[in-house]
Formats: sequence, structure tokens, C-alpha cells
Amino acid sequence: MAIPFSDLTLPMKENYLTSVQKQFMYYKSLGDRAMQQVNDEQLFAQPGAESNSIAIIVQHMAGNMKSRFTDFLGSDGEKEWRNRDREFEAVLHSRTEVLTAWEEGWQVLFGTLSALHEEQLAEIVYIRNEGHTVLEALNRQLSHYPYHVGQIVLLAKMFAGSWQSLSIPRSGSAEYNAGKFDREKQRRHFTNDHEA
Repeated sequence: MAIPFSDLTLPMKENYLTSVQKQFMYYKSLGDRAMQQVNDEQLFAQPGAESNSIAIIVQHMAGNMKSRFTDFLGSDGEKEWRNRDREFEAVLHSRTEVLTAWEEGWQVLFGTLSALHEEQLAEIVYIRNEGHTVLEALNRQLSHYPYHVGQIVLLAKMFAGSWQSLSIPRSGSAEYNAGKFDREKQRRHFTNDHEA
């Protein structure tokens, strides 16, 4: 039988916030390492007319992060000043602009996360006037951002001349698993090794 979140002990609730932060950091690192493997032109390349470039995906993610996590507990996550449609237009024009937008979005997210406390997880926040517990709102973004990071990784892998794996390399599972099973069992977060 599942234990209601409200009945979990304080350390487990604190572990939730720590885990969420580590998972966001993990997905940011995947995006960082993918974008490092493409040249400036490839950041803006689109595989098709209806496809987004890496730069446009970054614009969208940064806009979403700033909107959702600015004044996270006090105002609706869809801010009046956000122009979501413009996030899908070519607004950024250099690697510096792309990486600046990327870092700014994550900075807002991590700043908000670091200020949250376990007793706030059950508070209600709104996104487009729909109520979410803080926990639900974090989980919503924890599914949204990896979706887009996956797109960035796929595009980078398509465009890069050679590719350095961001996970366990092909034909490397046996060696990787052997290293894991050679260790004593221990409590670790899966993001500590940056492998999945």
C-alpha cells in the first residue's frame, strides 16, 4: 500500500527536494554537453520547415522557466509578460545569446528550488489559473524540460560530425554494469554518475 505524501517523514520530503534539484541539474548537463558538440551554425539548423532548432528550443525553455519560477509561490506561472509564441521565432542569433538565455532560465529555476522548504510542497500554485500543489508543479516541469532536452540531444547528435556519448556508450553496457556490481550496495542518487 502506498504511503500518502503527507504522511512521509521529514527526511523523505527533504530527499524529494534534493532529488528534484539533482534531476534538473542532470538534464541541464545533458543539454550543456550536447550543445558543446555542435558548431554555431548547427545551433540554428532546422531539419524541416515545421521543426525547431536547438536555439528555438532553448528560447522556449528559458521563457517557460522564467515564467514558471519567477515569484513561484505568489503569482500564476503563466506570467502576463511572457510571450510564448515569440519563443518559437528566431530571436536569438549567436551562440552567446543562446547560452545566455539557457543559463538565465536555469538560474531562475535553481534559485527558486534552493529557497523551497519541505513544508511548502503541499501549498497551491497556479499555472494558467489551474491549481497545482508545489510538488505537482515541480513534477510537471520535471517532465516538460527533459522532453525538450531530449530534442536538443537528438538534434545535436544528428548535426554533429562525431558524437561523444552522453550516457553509456554503445556496446559498453556490460563493462559499465560490471563496474557497478563490483561495488558494495549503497544509497546513491542515479544522477551522481551522469549515466542512465
